[in-house]
Amino acid sequence: MTKRFRFAAIFAALMLVLAACGSAADDGDDADTTTTTVAETTTTEAMDEDMDDEMDDEEMGNTIADVVVGNEDFSTLLAAVEAAGLTDALANADATLTVFAPTNAAFEAALADLGLTAEELLADTETLTAILNYHVLGNVVTSSDIVAAGTEEIPVETLGGEELVVVVDDAGTVTFQNQTATVTTADVEASNGVIHIIDAVLLPPSISG
Repeated sequence: MTKRFRFAAIFAALMLVLAACGSAADDGDDADTTTTTVAETTTTEAMDEDMDDEMDDEEMGNTIADVVVGNEDFSTLLAAVEAAGLTDALANADATLTVFAPTNAAFEAALADLGLTAEELLADTETLTAILNYHVLGNVVTSSDIVAAGTEEIPVETLGGEELVVVVDDAGTVTFQNQTATVTTADVEASNGVIHIIDAVLLPPSISG
């Protein structure tokens, strides 16, 4: 074989090797790109899911209605609120409310005093609504607001339009004039107001006589 032909054969073989190496490198790059793309997509999807969960939590909020729903000791209050059609009012994120919330035991005692069953009270929506509205103020009143008032008796207007007189003794215990209820836990915060837990149901003058 002449030198010219031998050189041509070697050159051709060298070109084939380089071409093969280039193809393998390209394949490797593609694989890396594919792996990176899958990883980035998975991470992005996870971030999107986290953001969606956070948005859902923010949309759910922590309204007075949410607090009532989340506390088993308010199950009777929840049933009463639903029967009276007041759920939306307590769930209104734009509202500023104060709710004196009776416990289940408080409702049991009230039903006994009224001589009613729970079913009878829930069916009488007019009486039920009047009672519930007597537990709600149209503005936020915290325990510190009551103490800062500097007086033992503080009249406030309820959503039902009737007056409720809050009484504070020297020890800071909060009760109500002409009522047997006492605030047992004050200042349960909600996004649209505050809840004060009470141990008896408040009865408006229009019902208690």
